[in-house]
Amino acid sequence: MRTTYIAKPGEVERKWYVVDATDVPLGRLSAVVASVLRGKNKPTFTPNVDTGDFVIVINAEKVALTGRKADHKIYYHHTDHPGGLKARTAGDYREKDPEKLITLSIKGMMPKGSLGHAQMKKLRVYRGADHQHTAQQPEVLDITNLI
Repeated sequence: MRTTYIAKPGEVERKWYVVDATDVPLGRLSAVVASVLRGKNKPTFTPNVDTGDFVIVINAEKVALTGRKADHKIYYHHTDHPGGLKARTAGDYREKDPEKLITLSIKGMMPKGSLGHAQMKKLRVYRGADHQHTAQQPEVLDITNLI
């Protein structure tokens, strides 16, 4: 009788992937990256173990926002002071801090808790085409085939 395989944290082999965000819709990019960070693309996926890979997202400022999301999608945060509710549109984030826009989008698709926090540490987002992870020999992950 066969038993179900459960991955152990020490047995997980991690790869590095590079994703180019140029003209890719934000939600589709985030869904694919979140899946790779969690390890759902591997046959050894175990929900309670971090089996995911490292992901580098480049060209964050060129990500596409479809429809009227640049003006109408609003991100809120609170400063914990009275009257401290702050709001920024997705278009503002894309102009001033595109790394934060992609990170917020992916973070919303990850599990909440310590496992999700550990998996988010494997994400690197860069504004331009340059990144400092060439020593890891990352593979190019083609988003268009996965969507």
